[in-house]
Amino acid sequence: MNRDRKIIAIDMDGVLADIEAQFMAWYKKEHGVWISREERLGVPESEGFPDKTSIKKYVYTPGFFRTIPVMPGAIEAVKALMEDYEVYIVSAATEFPQCLTEKMEWLNEYFPFISWKNIVLCGDKSIIDTDYLIDDHCKNLDFCKGKPIMFNSSHNINQLHHTRVMNWNDVLDLFEKERSSAV
Repeated sequence: MNRDRKIIAIDMDGVLADIEAQFMAWYKKEHGVWISREERLGVPESEGFPDKTSIKKYVYTPGFFRTIPVMPGAIEAVKALMEDYEVYIVSAATEFPQCLTEKMEWLNEYFPFISWKNIVLCGDKSIIDTDYLIDDHCKNLDFCKGKPIMFNSSHNINQLHHTRVMNWNDVLDLFEKERSSAV
C-alpha cells in the first residue's frame, strides 16, 4: 500500500459489474417478462420483480456472478484513477459462497491490472477504512470513514444523503475536482 496516495475502495456489484442488467436478463430468461430499471425505481433489489423469490435464487446460482456484464466505462475509469490513487476493489462476497471464485475470475477477466493484493472480499464493509468508498448501497456508505460516493442505481434513487455519481464519467469528473481542490 502506498500511503503517499489517497485510497479509493470500489464496490463490485452495481458499480463495476452491472448486476441490474444481469437481474433483468435472468428474470426475462426465466419468466419471459422484461422488467425495466424505470419500473423498479426506488424499490429494493429483492422486491423489484413480480416473483419475489427470483433474485435470491439467482445470487445462489452458479455462474450468476461470473457472467455479469461490466459497467460501461468502468475499466477505463479504474485505470485512470490508478494513475493518482491507490485503488482497492471491495465486495461483500461471503454471503454467497460460490461467488468468491466467480468474482475473482470476473475481476481477472475484466480488471487483470488490479493486483490480488488490492482485492478485498468480505462480509461487512464497515471495517473498510479508506479515503473514499464508491458503492451503490447506503448500508455500506453510511459507515464509510472517508468520503462516501453513491453510484446511481434503481434501488438507491431516493437516497439523497451521499454525493451521487450517475456513471463512470461522473466518477472521473468528481476525482478531477478532488485533485484540483487539493492543489
